Amino acid sequence: MPRTPPSRDVQRERRAWIRESDQWRHERHVEKGYRIKWGYVGIAYLVEAMVIGASLWGAWLFAGYYSDGDPRAFYFMLLAPLVYAAVELCRVPLGILARTQRSFVVRVLAIIGIVFAAGVTTKSVSQLGEMMFHPRLMDAAKAKTALKDAQADRSTIDGRIGAADARVAQYTTELDQIEKRATENATQLAGLPAQRCERISGTNSRGQRYSNLKCVTDPRTATLNASVAKAGADRGLVVKSLEDARKARAELDRGAADRKVADAEQAYRNAVNRSQLHSFTAMVYGVDPIDVTDAQVHAFLRIFVFVPALCAAFASTILALCSVSVRKTFMDEDDLGATVDPAATPYMLDSITDAIREEMGLQQPKPAAARDAAAAREAAAGGAVIPIDRRPAASAPTAVPASAGAGA
Repeated sequence: MPRTPPSRDVQRERRAWIRESDQWRHERHVEKGYRIKWGYVGIAYLVEAMVIGASLWGAWLFAGYYSDGDPRAFYFMLLAPLVYAAVELCRVPLGILARTQRSFVVRVLAIIGIVFAAGVTTKSVSQLGEMMFHPRLMDAAKAKTALKDAQADRSTIDGRIGAADARVAQYTTELDQIEKRATENATQLAGLPAQRCERISGTNSRGQRYSNLKCVTDPRTATLNASVAKAGADRGLVVKSLEDARKARAELDRGAADRKVADAEQAYRNAVNRSQLHSFTAMVYGVDPIDVTDAQVHAFLRIFVFVPALCAAFASTILALCSVSVRKTFMDEDDLGATVDPAATPYMLDSITDAIREEMGLQQPKPAAARDAAAAREAAAGGAVIPIDRRPAASAPTAVPASAGAGA
């Protein structure tokens, strides 16, 4: 079904309403002396909302990571970020006030407030930037610590190998001495005379006869047996210590230490290559990323974190400042106070009429000098202009009295 075309009266009323609205806004802007572009202000508030949201979310994660599960500490760590967010929300209105206020003192105070709020935003955004680089920096730091430990182990491997060899030699010597002592005791024990046994008979006190077998042992046998037992116990202890010393010595391998250092270097290089901050620092200083020092990394971290934080702090404020246009920035007739003198209306209409006739060919174009002279004559005739080179009119001849003529 074809749609009915809109009524022309409705369209005229709509256009008239739009013109009246635009005229009202224009007069209002002229009266106030400035114009605010609310689209730019909306973008500034959107940027500010993103910054505040990211700051609060980062503070939430930061508190959850460093509160160690303590709920009271967790909420304590969120109080300051909430206040910072409230301060950051003041930057856009302060930027608008700095452009619209007529008082110089109020403008100065607004600018000071912008600087203070930007400092708070810089702190929050810089914390987010540091949190962004923190995991990679920690991985690189752990890998570097492991590399230093491996290098220290390799640098002391010779001394530890020498100490282990000395312990093995000491226990070996002690074991040899114990074996020698045990052999000597066994030889002496074997050289002792056998046990002598003899039968003893007699009568006891009750008059009964008895007959017993009495064995006599060499008194040196007990001493030698004790020496042999002690040598066996000492030998067991020394053998165990010798085994531990040989095991520790087997672990001390120069090749293993070199391989450990190489593995640690590779792990550290991988951690550094995954760290964007190390890569940028190496690019700036022109060195290998693995040769970048901690001082260079933290110096570049200050630039890489604080400069973007400052830019983020002032971006929405600058946009808010630029969203305000004062009267001198849009050139309108009403804004400049320009008016048309009613006395000049006939000349303007004559010029327009002559131009139209010339274009349509109804009138021959006049030379510029002739047109200017004609216009000057018309203006002089009308009394609107007094020519500078006008000469005084010639005096009319004085009438001669009749008596004078008659007397002549």
